[in-house]
Amino acid sequence: MNKPLRHIAVFCGVLVLALLIRSNWLQFVKGEELATHENNYRVRIEQFAQPRGDIIVDGRPITGSSKDEKADLKYKRTFKDGPMYAPVTGYASQAQGMSLLENTYDDILSGRDDRLAFNRAMDILTGEDPRGGDVITTIDPAAQKAAYKSLTDLKARGAVVALDPKTGKVLALVSTPSYDPSVFAGMSFNEGDKFQAMNKDKSKPLANRALRETYPPGSTFKILTAAAALENGVVTDVDARTDAVSPYPLPLSTNKIGSEAGDAVCGKASLKTAMQHSCNNVFLDAASKVGEEKMRETAEKFGFNTDVYDEDFGDMLATKSLYPAELDKPGIALTGMGQGSLTSTPMQMAMVTAALANDGKLMQPYIVDELRGPDLSTLEKNEPKLKSQAVSEETARKVQEMMEFTAAEGSAKRALIDGITVGGKTGTAQRGVNVRDEVPYGWFVSYGKKADGQSVAVSVFIDPTDMDISRSDISGGKLGAPIAKKVMEAVLKP
Repeated sequence: MNKPLRHIAVFCGVLVLALLIRSNWLQFVKGEELATHENNYRVRIEQFAQPRGDIIVDGRPITGSSKDEKADLKYKRTFKDGPMYAPVTGYASQAQGMSLLENTYDDILSGRDDRLAFNRAMDILTGEDPRGGDVITTIDPAAQKAAYKSLTDLKARGAVVALDPKTGKVLALVSTPSYDPSVFAGMSFNEGDKFQAMNKDKSKPLANRALRETYPPGSTFKILTAAAALENGVVTDVDARTDAVSPYPLPLSTNKIGSEAGDAVCGKASLKTAMQHSCNNVFLDAASKVGEEKMRETAEKFGFNTDVYDEDFGDMLATKSLYPAELDKPGIALTGMGQGSLTSTPMQMAMVTAALANDGKLMQPYIVDELRGPDLSTLEKNEPKLKSQAVSEETARKVQEMMEFTAAEGSAKRALIDGITVGGKTGTAQRGVNVRDEVPYGWFVSYGKKADGQSVAVSVFIDPTDMDISRSDISGGKLGAPIAKKVMEAVLKP
């Protein structure tokens, strides 16, 4: 063989070897990843080749599947009361993908989970149409409806989270404005256009404000500041007068911070009176005296700076609420009143409230009670799990005393319910650099307890940007307390 032919033969041999190596790499090393990749059309065909299992609320499905024999993707997802439950279910769209519970438990819902192998085999033997498993949620439909209707009646951007303090069960998870996942569940251009329009909408209907958006928590954070002050011995008697003057001189600054209740009420007020009237000076002073390290340590015991859910909750993970590091003295003081660079989700403030109502025990929030096969067999059952002992029982009881006094005699009166023990705290949070030009956020947190031990903790967040309301009417007590009351009544009243 002459030299040129030999070179060509070697070159062709190298190409064939490269192809063999590449094909083996794709088949044996990358095969599983490619076979399950979200952009693999075969995966999508399999996802929608049969009716999906359902997401269940109080024994009733809030999802379904409609059949289209002419399409490659034979079943399209349907949703009952879609906008109300969208922050829970997420969407399962043939074109746009999946989110939240639909995404996290797709293998169960689509029937591909290995635990459903026996069910798939039996379907083949019996000739039955295959079907996915079901996701049983912890949501209380009455609480969910009360929260959603209250926010939509206000025409507000906002969120509500309700938790069972003793177990961590999520009883309500609402975000408004919302969207109907059925509108873009298919593959048509029209549905794609609707999704893109929602994605560009300034009111952010696709946003999950309860889990994914963070805001300054304002005065609702004062319940955590009070807990930190009591836990660390900065305050021992909630009825004793403090030395916090009003207006309060911010450390290392010429700025002085006053309170809406006035200097006569708030000057050197006790912690209990300061909670009742939401006196800024007392909580600025308390945070300064507790110090950055202990304030952050307490916040982290309540769930700040950590994921709300365990890693295996996938797309249900909430954005971390942050108590930042390396704060200067003014920054530390400002966190005491829930301002500065502190941020929180509505879920996080519901957790803080629930832990205090539960004598300091913070339970891991969970929204899925059970995973069930199509034959109604239990595949997985979630149980209550202690996340942390955030503060001592004694500290929690003292904060409860102050929150209940604030509901009975202070700014949280609109949340009172006959025959129910109610504790509450209002919050108005400034935002932006030019706070005078930006409308503030409204917050309200509360808990309700029955004599038989049943309880609920609620966090309400309101962004009044789209509301026709004067700045003076924006407060957690006026806007959030009535919503919290309705949610608590839905859970606790027969």
